[in-house]
Parts: sequence; structure tokens; C-alpha cells
Amino acid sequence: MSTNQMALENWNLVTTAAAMSAQAHEGQQRHDGSPYVQHPARVAVLLARAGADPRLIAAGFLHDVIEDSTVDWDEIAEALGGDVANWVAVMTKDMRLPEEIREARYRKQLEAGPWQGRAVKLADQIDNYTNASGAAIEKVRPKAQWALEISAGDDEPLILCLRAQLEEALTL
Repeated sequence: MSTNQMALENWNLVTTAAAMSAQAHEGQQRHDGSPYVQHPARVAVLLARAGADPRLIAAGFLHDVIEDSTVDWDEIAEALGGDVANWVAVMTKDMRLPEEIREARYRKQLEAGPWQGRAVKLADQIDNYTNASGAAIEKVRPKAQWALEISAGDDEPLILCLRAQLEEALTL
């Protein structure tokens, strides 16, 4: 496969994920009233800037779709491959469970899952923290610190880059 073909394939993967995210989050808003899709787009950009490959960037675009829409693992796997679907699934809480059980299970699945899931979580928390203001900052700070805790044992360069960004944001 030529370099141009690979670049086009990578571009198609990312744009497919972006379009799927936009459709899944259509009409949803963040707490500040902004369109929800801006959040996964920023997460994808943070991952790209940290050196993520196109599949991980795609997972960044889709990290909330299973939890917040009707899109499921099968749809993601069919459109973007099993790795992307698995990384999104690691980022997905089982909202059917009571909060106490759900949060404990979520932490375990992120800790035990592939490092790519923790990378997405770090980018997610960087975006949540840096876009919070006022009282919301204190609400998201523990979640950001939690993301640092669960990724403390990772030595992937991309994780180290994202950890440094989140640590810096927390000190500002």
C-alpha cells in the first residue's frame, strides 16, 4: 500500500469517527450549553497532538457514544474495527448499575484494560478540567486526579505526555 493510500485510509477512519460522533451526539449539550460534540472533538485533538495513531484518535471522538447514545459496540466495530470499539467500551460505564457499584467497576475496567483506554480517559479529563470554571473546577478536580492515579503505572510515551498536561493543568 502506498503512503498516499495509507494517509487516505487514516483520514477516512478519523472522519468516519468524527461523523459518527456528531450524529450520535446531535442535539446534546454540555452543562455550559455548548454542543456536546465539541467535547469529543477536543479529546480527539488532544490525543492527536500527543502522538496518537488514527485508531486512537477515532476512539477519542467516540469515547462517550455507547454511554450517551444508541450507538453500540457492534456499530463501532463494523465501521472502525474491533480495537476502536474495545477502547470505547473500556471508557463506557454501565449505567444500569447503582452508582457505587458502577464507579468501582468502571475503575477496575480502566485499570485492567488496554493503555489506550487510559489515554482516552486522560484526554477526557484534560478537556473536562481545562473547560471547567467556577465551582465546576472543584467538581472535576477529583476525577482528573483519579485519571492520574489509574495511569500511574503506564510508561507509554503518549500516556506520559497526557499525564504531564493534566498535572500541569491541575497546578494552574
